Amino acid sequence: MNHPVTTLPVTVVEPGTVKVERLLPGPVERAWAYIVESDKRAKWLAGGEFDLRIGGKIRLEFDNSRLPNEKNLPAKYKDLGKGQFEGVITRLEPLRLLAHTWKWDSGDTEVSYELAPRGKQVLLTIVHRRLTKALVAKVLGGWDVHSGILEDILNGIEPRPFWATHEKVAPEYAPLAQ
Repeated sequence: MNHPVTTLPVTVVEPGTVKVERLLPGPVERAWAYIVESDKRAKWLAGGEFDLRIGGKIRLEFDNSRLPNEKNLPAKYKDLGKGQFEGVITRLEPLRLLAHTWKWDSGDTEVSYELAPRGKQVLLTIVHRRLTKALVAKVLGGWDVHSGILEDILNGIEPRPFWATHEKVAPEYAPLAQ
C-alpha cells in the first residue's frame, strides 16, 4: 500500500495512515503558534479552541471558503469544506509535539503535529492515523493544500487558494488512496 511519491508532500505510510512533511521558516515558536492558536490556525486549516493539556478538548471549525485567496469560489464548492469536529489531546510536548483525536462519523482518527528544528527552518511532520479507506482519499489532497497554505503564510508570500489548488492536486493523490 505504501506508494512513495517524491513530488507530493503527503504520502500513505501504511494502510489508514498519511504523513505530511513541510519545511517551514522558523523559529519553532512561530510555527507552534500557527498550530495551537485558533486565530492563526484558522488562516491555514481551521479555527476552534484547543485546551492545551493532556485530555483537553479540541474543536476544529472548518470553512475552507474563508481561507486566503478563495475568490470566485465555484458553486460546486459552496457547501463543501465546512464542518465542526471535536477531539481530545492525547500527547503534548509544547513547541515540539501535539496529538489529538479527531472524531469522524466513521470513528476516531488521530492527528499529530511534530516540529523539529532544521537550522533556521522547522520541519513540520503531520501524521493522520486510523483513517478508513474513504477518509484516506479525502484527506490526502486536503493536507497537501492546508499545509501548503501554512508554508506560504510563514514564507510571507501570497497563500495559494484552497479549492483551486485542491482541484489540481486531488487527481495526483487518487492512486495513493487505492
